Amino acid sequence: MVQTLDTLEVYNLAKSFRKDVVQIANTFPKDEKFLLTAQMKDSARSVTANIAEGYGRFHYQEAIQFCRIARGSLLETFDHLSSALDEAYITEARFCELKLLQEQLLKKINGYIAYLKRRKQEG
Repeated sequence: MVQTLDTLEVYNLAKSFRKDVVQIANTFPKDEKFLLTAQMKDSARSVTANIAEGYGRFHYQEAIQFCRIARGSLLETFDHLSSALDEAYITEARFCELKLLQEQLLKKINGYIAYLKRRKQEG
């Protein structure tokens, strides 16, 4: 079976994480609309966008670099979630749920990068 972007496990996990983050960000106070809300949505969207862009590249090194950017955006999103917790925009329980998803996604991105590196060496 040929792998496509929508069957790529790391991409689908990132999409799920993004949906959760956007849903939460939409509950923030109106005065955060152009601040934390926008930053959180942008960084979560950047995770999936960079995985997708890397997938569309035909060179392993480029795909690896885009996955590294996705990883950075994931950690940026986590920092925004931490800020939301500090501001009492989300509960500790919800933060812990998202932290667990973030950690799973981070492992998946790192695994995908390792896979791409192996493929590059084989090629």
